[in-house]
Amino acid sequence: MPPWRRRLERKGEAMPDIIVIGGGMAGVSAAAALSETADVLLLEAEPGTGRHSTARSAAIFIRNYGNAALRALNDRSAVFFETPDIEVDAPLLTPRGEMMLATEDQLDLLDDYMAGSAGLERLTGPEAEALVPILKPGHVAAAVIERDARDIDVETMMQGYLRQLRARGGEVRVKAPVSSLRREGGAWQIVAGGETHAAPVVVNAAGAWAGEIARMAGAQPIPIQPHRRSAAVLPAPGGHDVDGWPLFASIAEDWYAKPMGGRLMVSPADADPVPPQDAWADDMVLAEGLHRYECAVTEPVTRMLSNWAGLRSFAPDKTPVCGFDAGAEGFFWLAGQGGHGIQTAPALAELTAALCAGRPPALGPETCAALSPARFAGADA
Repeated sequence: MPPWRRRLERKGEAMPDIIVIGGGMAGVSAAAALSETADVLLLEAEPGTGRHSTARSAAIFIRNYGNAALRALNDRSAVFFETPDIEVDAPLLTPRGEMMLATEDQLDLLDDYMAGSAGLERLTGPEAEALVPILKPGHVAAAVIERDARDIDVETMMQGYLRQLRARGGEVRVKAPVSSLRREGGAWQIVAGGETHAAPVVVNAAGAWAGEIARMAGAQPIPIQPHRRSAAVLPAPGGHDVDGWPLFASIAEDWYAKPMGGRLMVSPADADPVPPQDAWADDMVLAEGLHRYECAVTEPVTRMLSNWAGLRSFAPDKTPVCGFDAGAEGFFWLAGQGGHGIQTAPALAELTAALCAGRPPALGPETCAALSPARFAGADA
């Protein structure tokens, strides 16, 4: 039994065991997992859950996406996506595929991408053009496709986790931005939305604001840096039926395109560091990214239906941070998921619940060490 499980009382009422700060996919999934064995309160600053990065995700499960720790998380999350332990009214994954494209001078990048990967198939330029008929003939020297990459139904996933959390007695408070956080009397005292809450354990799942929450708590100064990622939604190019196309992208990671509901979402794959904020697309960044996309296709961009931007927040080593803080008692990090937040949420939620309950994690010790905030102990912020 973890030491925080001793019930504390405040004004005659039992505290929750754990307070989760942040109502994006990371926070909601973790709160749902934690609620199996603990009383959980989730605090979200916005009027509803999933308003920032969760709502602006490319929403695709790519098993070979990321470094070794991230791929281990992807593998573990795949178990959940195939057989969800939450109530859902539709499959969470549907077929899509992901195809990475290389010009003649980018073939070494393609080789690097394939190294250590599984389930990838190398294609010739003409084979890639057959899958996406707007690709400029001769532009692509070779490609690699992960046919098993699949679209994620983010809203169904989010609502399933929320139902599970509430069914287990967990509470969600929206319009509750945290303004104060301090350790006192064996518990974290949190002022959020004008109300005071307390719990022995707090989970920092605040996304782009995770660094600010940690500073309030006096936790390790792990620099979680938000980066803007923009996208434009275009009409189907040339009247094509795009729904059967894979996501296709430059292996140089300077643009990608994904079919979405008969339209095409094109991103410049930007990663500009910005302060925590409700992000908006930069017109010049979009224009430059759309130009790079146009260089690879036969159909020019004639109009844009809409555009948006989201934040992808990274730790310095581009690996999520998941575990108890090295110095602040009862402060748990769940941050720095970058562009992997939706597809790694099930695995990170499972790990969070195991570590908070003192159970052995399903993930291997090497992966857990790679995710632990202890790796930053003693480092300069």
